Amino acid sequence: MQADLFADESKAGRWPIAPGAVVLHGFALPEENALLADITPLLAAAPFRQLVTPGGYVMSVAMSNCGQLGWVSDLKGYRYAALDPQTNQPWPAMPPIFLQLARRAAAVAGFAGFEPDACLINCYQPGARLSLHQDRNERDFDAPIVSVSLGLPATFLFGGLQRSDRSQRISLQHGDVVVWGGPARLRYHGVLALKPGNHPLLGAQRINLTFRKAG
Repeated sequence: MQADLFADESKAGRWPIAPGAVVLHGFALPEENALLADITPLLAAAPFRQLVTPGGYVMSVAMSNCGQLGWVSDLKGYRYAALDPQTNQPWPAMPPIFLQLARRAAAVAGFAGFEPDACLINCYQPGARLSLHQDRNERDFDAPIVSVSLGLPATFLFGGLQRSDRSQRISLQHGDVVVWGGPARLRYHGVLALKPGNHPLLGAQRINLTFRKAG
């Protein structure tokens, strides 16, 4: 019984995974309905698409963006753009609830004053994965990354400053938020292939919101 209580307490709180990096278990749950409601009109304006890497590979994760800048990839390279290349229109504005959640999560993790100008909206279907990489396209590495998990559980890989460094395997559930910055800002990270399942709100998929200060 006592061990179970300690496990529940750990899951409900702040779990440091490295200097400058923390998992906030269930942090987004109070806003889950508002977040999901706002995602629908965002995707109507800028639908999911599977980007092509500079090497010509099609990414298994479908994605879109909201905010002043959006992350794009094609044969010309990885970059942020103010316009959606599919429509040549600005990305839809970041909803207030998105911005508020990102600010609060960053502050709890020790990064007060976070003002994201980009939110990547990623959709993982079973089998989709994200290989180890660094987030290096942003102009200012002083700001953290805030990543919100919704839907099916996923295994998050959190490595070191070299691709060859050993990675932690961290189970992320619906509503969990990961924040990394400071000495952890350029750590390699990724997501193992999503396992099949069915989430009561999102069905057979995982939605990931990743907030960044890109410009």
